[in-house]
Amino acid sequence: VQLVESGGGLVQPGGSLRLSCAGSGRVLAYYNLAWYRQSPGSQRELVAEINTGVGSRQVKSYAETVKGRFTISREESNEIVSLQMNDLKPEVSAVYYCNAEVGGMSYWGQGTQVTVAS
Repeated sequence: VQLVESGGGLVQPGGSLRLSCAGSGRVLAYYNLAWYRQSPGSQRELVAEINTGVGSRQVKSYAETVKGRFTISREESNEIVSLQMNDLKPEVSAVYYCNAEVGGMSYWGQGTQVTVAS
């Protein structure tokens, strides 16, 4: 599975960005999907994740630091995972990575830079 992220960039504090991650072929519906981030000198950390469930069986979870401001969702018939980020703060600046996981197999995108600065 190849994952390609897009949507990163420079935004002012309080602004919003929407990250998207597309997979190669029609496969993402079968994977648990997540967004991670990594800033210089820090370990990669989980930001948000969403399972393969549909409707009431869909489960989303978030890091405490982003709850209420970030929203993860599946789009385009489950072939894109997006991360809507609102009220951005400088401390969330990092490279954001898309991850797809199933059955112990884990795949990563190349990352997209998010910089929050005035």
